[in-house]
Order: sequence, then C-alpha cells, then structure tokens
Amino acid sequence: MGGVILIDVELYETKDGYCPVEDFIKSLPPKMQAKTTIIIDILEEYGSAIRRPHAAQLRDGIFELRVAQGGNSARILFFFFYKGKAILTNGFIKKTNKVLHSEIERARKYKIEYEERMALEKQDEV
Repeated sequence: MGGVILIDVELYETKDGYCPVEDFIKSLPPKMQAKTTIIIDILEEYGSAIRRPHAAQLRDGIFELRVAQGGNSARILFFFFYKGKAILTNGFIKKTNKVLHSEIERARKYKIEYEERMALEKQDEV
C-alpha cells in the first residue's frame, strides 16, 4: 500500500454537540485506545486507499476501521465526505462475525445528517 495524500479525519458530532465515536474511544482500555489512534493515523495517511486488515467497505458508503488488540475487536464506522475528508461516526466492540445492522444504520443516519448540515452551511455562505 503506497502512501496517498493526507486526508482530514473528523469526529462526527450530532446537532447538539454529542460525539458518539469520541465517547466510544474513551471507553476502550488504554492499549485498545492506543491501537485505535494508530489505525486512525493510517486512515489519515492512506485515505480511500486504505484496505484490509485496517479497514473494509460495508455498504451505502459506510466503511469500518478494524482494530484488534489482545483478542478483542473494535470497529469504528466512518464515511468519506468529498475528497480529503473522512468522518468517524460510531464504534462498537465486535462480538460476532457480522457487523451489527443497527450500527451500520446508525452510521448511515449520521452520514445523512452530516451531509444535510454541510449542504445548509454551504447555502448560508452564498
């Protein structure tokens, strides 16, 4: 995997300022937090060129960062917003072989909300 242009990684915040992915990361044990930071750095470096074992595409424009530490697996869901930006939405500890449908739907909802807010902000600039 050759390096690509650095991208910005942002943590999604709801309209009222709640940041679900930040709360999730803070809830992880210290070693898992450190590994998560490394995987986020890899996302920043490789952008949309990031592949397994660090990330995978799920569906509907939603991707997962894959974090493994000491037999535990965490997933952080995200999407790309235009070129050069990834938005981390939510995370969970993976306990089965499948990604929970409810977590993907939550990320999809956050993606739609974010895109709508950005469209409104762009209109306000005009």
